[in-house]
Amino acid sequence: MSTRHLVDPELLPMLDMFPPSSFSLETLPVIRAGMMEMLKAAPVPEVPVDVAERRVPGPDGAPDIRLLIYTPQGDAAPRPAFLHIHGGGYVVGTPEMSDARNRLLAADIGCVVVSVDYRLAPETPHPGPVEDCYAALKWLHGNAGSLGVDRARIAIGGESAGGGLAASLALLVRDRAELAVAFQLLIYPMLDDRTTLADPHPFTGEFVWTPPSNLFGWEALLGQKPGGEGVSPYAAAARAESLAGLPPAFVSVGALDLFLDEDLDYARRLARDGVPVEMHLYRGAFHGFNMMAQASVSRTFERDYREALRRALAE
Repeated sequence: MSTRHLVDPELLPMLDMFPPSSFSLETLPVIRAGMMEMLKAAPVPEVPVDVAERRVPGPDGAPDIRLLIYTPQGDAAPRPAFLHIHGGGYVVGTPEMSDARNRLLAADIGCVVVSVDYRLAPETPHPGPVEDCYAALKWLHGNAGSLGVDRARIAIGGESAGGGLAASLALLVRDRAELAVAFQLLIYPMLDDRTTLADPHPFTGEFVWTPPSNLFGWEALLGQKPGGEGVSPYAAAARAESLAGLPPAFVSVGALDLFLDEDLDYARRLARDGVPVEMHLYRGAFHGFNMMAQASVSRTFERDYREALRRALAE
């Protein structure tokens, strides 16, 4: 059964531009190369933001981590900061995917944006990716003074797999109790390896990120079939027994997104465990819908998450 009739009409052209990819070990290098070619043609917005590339220490015994750091021009320190984690199903992607958005975000909110080039699965399964993000956050805290950053106003977040890593990172920060995070921005986050295995939603996941892609991504990250016993919450945040003590959260997802149920449930659990949470559901929207930037629903989404981050970092 097709769900095309449920798609917001302004988003329909994107379905022809971005057909679903068939992920496998054989196609993965081709998909990665194709994404890199697309990035070369991406326009760069002219905003008063300085961009620097840094390599910082990774987890013990692991390679250094590459960061892209976006700093608004002008003397306004100390500023808040946002640790951004890119999406890509845990198997593809680079910080450059969100270069334009991070430039605009830094200029609009007046925050330092640090985007993490974490190692990808299956070459680096869990816990490598989340530990890379933790090491980047630790570096950000340790170098806040030289970056002009207020340590009390550091948020974390990302989209899709990046949102999943951000949610897991928030759990790791809570449990290790050596760093602080003020806010978590979870944009259609990939949180639960059990999605589609038990009771699949009949009206989600037809477009862009599909159940087969989801299973491939989780198996690559976990190094085993998803849905089994003993999966760490630092790999799949939905596996956490308690969400109490986490920082305030923003969660958003489209009504046709494969992650609809897991994201709604995570927001409900956050609220039930006493975590301030703001949940947004976008009608007629599939996974990654905001790439169709001029659609009304995408503009609404952009406004919603920016205002939530602005409020959180102002506080």
